[in-house]
Amino acid sequence: MHDALRFHGDREVAAGLVDLAVNVRSAPMPEWLAAPIAASLTELAAYPDDTAAKEALAARHGRTPDEILLTAGAAQAFTMVAFGLAIAKAAVVHPQFTEPEAALRAAGVPVERVLLEEPHFALDPRAVPADADLVVLGNPTNPTSVLHRAETIAALARPGRALLVDEAFADTVPGEPESLVRNRNLPGLMVTRSLTKTWGLAGLRIGYLVAAPELIARVSSAAPLWPVSTPALAAAVACASPLAVAAEREIAERLAADRAHLVHGLAAVPGCVVAGPPASSFVLVRVADGTRIREALRSGGWAVRRGDTFPGLGGDWLRIAVRDPATSDAFLKALAREVGET
Repeated sequence: MHDALRFHGDREVAAGLVDLAVNVRSAPMPEWLAAPIAASLTELAAYPDDTAAKEALAARHGRTPDEILLTAGAAQAFTMVAFGLAIAKAAVVHPQFTEPEAALRAAGVPVERVLLEEPHFALDPRAVPADADLVVLGNPTNPTSVLHRAETIAALARPGRALLVDEAFADTVPGEPESLVRNRNLPGLMVTRSLTKTWGLAGLRIGYLVAAPELIARVSSAAPLWPVSTPALAAAVACASPLAVAAEREIAERLAADRAHLVHGLAAVPGCVVAGPPASSFVLVRVADGTRIREALRSGGWAVRRGDTFPGLGGDWLRIAVRDPATSDAFLKALAREVGET
């Protein structure tokens, strides 16, 4: 079980394969981002100072710097939460990104899985155990691409409970209409964010946690010294700028069109069921004999993400990253050919 939780899409990728398995945008880095990262390399003799990055991210989200914790990728925040908070019982809403559960189990926290029902994977707050003092879910959720309503998630908050919402893909939704990152009124709310997806910074490792100052202080107790490098902090400042936020929205709008193109093509593949409706940079589909089809696609030059390592899914589920229409069209032909051989 634990090994499956630690499986991620990068393990599907190999030389010669078209990568539809990793949800990271691969466009060239804009100069306004590349320049400060490059300039920061002259400052590597000094220990990292996250002051400017906290201030920039706080300003972006209408928060204060003491409500921001910088992390080496959003995934590191899950480990800090697991070890920094005294959690008696965690409820993890699945299918979702598996690192939160892996971190909780590593910390010895009892975990109860809340499995959402296919194919829409809609969240029902009543399904979450009342005695859970930590609830974890993604929005939009990886791998389902489902966007839950903010008020539905808010119904999970209560005094004495921490509510951790993974918004690593929130910036893939134009305008971020269901984001809770600006909400100061929900007790125990913690929001993780990532800068690695839209800006192609997975190798730099930069993310952050947003929460009330007292929660940030508790989670910070489990943080390593200087968890975020100077180049990553420079990227955080640049990505929090108004220029970056406007660019993110334009990218999200183009992404929505590319996703609609992919979903339309998937609907024409016999027996292909699309989860959702999808709202992010990836689409989850179910096809009969999915394991064979995934392996056949790989033999034909296509890497897609297997679904059976996500709790609540099986081998017939595949996650497909949204790419440009030409790439999607070529993939759809390959998929239709393999499905026709089932």
